[in-house]
Amino acid sequence: MASFSKFGNDLYTGARSLNIVGRRKLWYLIAGGMILIALVGPFLLRGGFVFGIEFTGGSEFVVSQTSSQSETTATDAVSSVVPNAVPKVSTVGTDGVRVQTDQLSEGETTGVRDALATAYNVSVKEVATSFIGATWGQDITGQALRALVVFLVLAGIIMAIYFRTWKMSVAAMVALLHDLVITAGFYGITGFEITPAAVIGFLTILGYSLYDTVVVFDKIRENTNFDGSGSSRTFSESVNLAVNQTLVRSINTSVVAALPVASILFIGAFVLGAGTLRDISLALLIGILVGTYSTIFIASPLYAQLRNNEDAIRKHDKKALAARAKASAPAAAAASVTA
Repeated sequence: MASFSKFGNDLYTGARSLNIVGRRKLWYLIAGGMILIALVGPFLLRGGFVFGIEFTGGSEFVVSQTSSQSETTATDAVSSVVPNAVPKVSTVGTDGVRVQTDQLSEGETTGVRDALATAYNVSVKEVATSFIGATWGQDITGQALRALVVFLVLAGIIMAIYFRTWKMSVAAMVALLHDLVITAGFYGITGFEITPAAVIGFLTILGYSLYDTVVVFDKIRENTNFDGSGSSRTFSESVNLAVNQTLVRSINTSVVAALPVASILFIGAFVLGAGTLRDISLALLIGILVGTYSTIFIASPLYAQLRNNEDAIRKHDKKALAARAKASAPAAAAASVTA
């Protein structure tokens, strides 16, 4: 722990520096590869994303107070009534089973309910049935997309006003989209269903990622504002210093946030069998990890790149490099004489 603290202190003071901004092409390449996998992977591996019943519509049966949670029992019971059905079966807690199918008629619904009650040896009252129309899922999708657009627009405007430059806002929005695409791609590749709870998780991670980005950008603004005409650092070096100074903080924040989320994921998925907890926590966990990467390796280098083409910054960088070369010339000459 002491060595890690010293490492963080060295990064803050500049005694040690990781060249994050200077290697931005490598980070862009890694991010581009992950985005490509997230976009193409779900279709190559599974034929597309798997959406929950809330989006596709269908019938759902929840069997309670069962002594067995065998998924095969549920599949056989549904097939005995609707032979062509392809049910999705999952466990609920320690004594429940959830069965989801395509839309069934009233008679088929009654038959499946009775078959499940018989198969699991429970009363018909212990089998809850519900029907979800596809139009409801379409409404949820539309609202989620509108919420996403409104969030991005408002966040971009507020960041542009706060930092007094639209380029920080653009860099932050690119990082947010990076986080969203990769998190959604993980769901698609692994086959996890995208449910309203998962969508809530997607929107929540945007807030976390934006928070981390604002903290780093605030330090970048502080460093670059303090750089006067006589500063020995170039603009990219000042941005890199700010990223190094906040690196340990970003890592610590991510670890502290990821641990309880991972605990909720474990409890929701393996202990309680609660799909809502699993979907939200999984999106949050992936988003926290990806958001930390995007803040450090995407948003900050991209902001430096956007500003490097400004005339004032080019003049400052040229002057700083010239002063550095002039200062190092006598030392180099002295070394050659001594040799």
